[in-house]
Amino acid sequence: MSSYTENLINQIIEASDGKDWDSAVSEWVIEDCIEDEDHSSCCICGKEELRFLYTIRNQYNGKELFPIGSRCIRKFGRGDMDEDTSLYELLFKLLHALRDRKRIELTRDYFSRRLLRHLYDQDAFKPTEYNDNDGYNDYEFMLNMFNRRSPMTEKQRRKVNAIIYFSIKPHLENVLANKTKKVQECPQKS
Repeated sequence: MSSYTENLINQIIEASDGKDWDSAVSEWVIEDCIEDEDHSSCCICGKEELRFLYTIRNQYNGKELFPIGSRCIRKFGRGDMDEDTSLYELLFKLLHALRDRKRIELTRDYFSRRLLRHLYDQDAFKPTEYNDNDGYNDYEFMLNMFNRRSPMTEKQRRKVNAIIYFSIKPHLENVLANKTKKVQECPQKS
């Protein structure tokens, strides 16, 4: 077992009600994620050069641990936490592609059913005259287009682009605006 893994296990057990790894890992949920674009932060286990820094919270005692990297989260062996890390990382990937003015298509490169649902749950699809003043209509349209097996019509493609650039992009810029930054430098090793 590596020293990183030992450090992770010790930190998690120390902050948990359960006193062994198997019971301790079930107590934690992902609370938030920020991105260190400089990769200059360290995980609670000691691993350096993290990009995605997660905050996890113990559901039973309220303790939080930060920063923890996605590799350490995968060591929890919990599919729900793995899905959450994938969702956060996809959100940041989409935001960067939009900022870099890349051509964004409604494909698995940038979207998933879970991401679309997350965006809907976070009110990214605002009521407008174009969706009969109901954001759910845009969510449902995007989900149908994402699931579609045949090519979109030009009209459908224009509507998808409008939703991406006039609803999703401003939402991501607003929500993730303070979550892409240099967080903390790792201590210098002697």
